[in-house]
Amino acid sequence: MIDILMYHSISDAGGPTSIAPDIFAAQMQVVADSGVALITLDDLADHAKLPARSCIVTFDDGFEDFAKTAWPTMVKLGVPAIVYLPTGCMGGAENWRGSNTPPRPLMSWETVRDLASDGVQFGSHTVAHPDLDELDGPQLEQELVRSKATLEDMLGRRIRHFAPPYGRAQARVRARIAQHYDTSVGTRLGCAAASGDLHDLPRLEMFYYRDPNRLRAHLRGRGRSYLGLRRGLRAVRDLSSKPWERTT
Repeated sequence: MIDILMYHSISDAGGPTSIAPDIFAAQMQVVADSGVALITLDDLADHAKLPARSCIVTFDDGFEDFAKTAWPTMVKLGVPAIVYLPTGCMGGAENWRGSNTPPRPLMSWETVRDLASDGVQFGSHTVAHPDLDELDGPQLEQELVRSKATLEDMLGRRIRHFAPPYGRAQARVRARIAQHYDTSVGTRLGCAAASGDLHDLPRLEMFYYRDPNRLRAHLRGRGRSYLGLRRGLRAVRDLSSKPWERTT
C-alpha cells in the first residue's frame, strides 16, 4: 500500500488547502518517525520492488511557502517531495477559480531551479490551472504539452509526472495524460497500490489529518475506519459543490 500525501499551501491562510506550519511540522515528524519507506513517483512508475508500506509527499500549485516553510522542515527530516506547477502562473499569485482571498503567492522560476538543484522533484499542473474536463481536444493538448515543455526547458530534465487541477480528469482526459506522462495523481481519497492505474492515483488530503495522532494511526495500519468515514462525508459534500470549492 502506498500513501500519497496531498498538500497545497503551508501557511496560516485558512481554508482546506492551507495547513498551518506547526501542524505541518508535526505531520512530517510523524512521517519521519513512522518507519514507512519514503519513495518517489519515479520508484512507482519504474515498477521498482516496493516495501509493503510506502509514502510519497506531494504538493500542488507551487506556492511560495513551500520554499520558505515546507522544504526546510522536510530537509531536516530527510523527507523527499514532488511539487506540481501551473507553469503559466509561476512568479505571480493564484488566479484560478477557487483561489484564496487574498491570493497566495507562487514561487519564481529562480526558486524552482534552486529547489530542483536541492533535490525537489517537479511535475506538471498544466499551464493555467483549468478544469481539464471542460476543455476540447486541442485546448487539452496545449495544457498538457506546453506545461511539460516549459518545465523541461527550465529544469533541463525529463518531466514524468502530472496532477490535474481540482483532481478532475475523466477517462478521455486520462487517456491524453497517459500519452505524455508516466503517472497522474488526483484528489480521489484513498491509498494507492503498485498494481493500480498509474494515471488515476488516489491521495490522502492532509487537511483531514491535522491531528498528528490520526496520521500516526493511519501509518500504523489502524486508520481504515476513519478514512472510510472521511470518504463517505466527502462524497456527500461533492454532490452539492463545484470542483474548485473542494480542493485545488
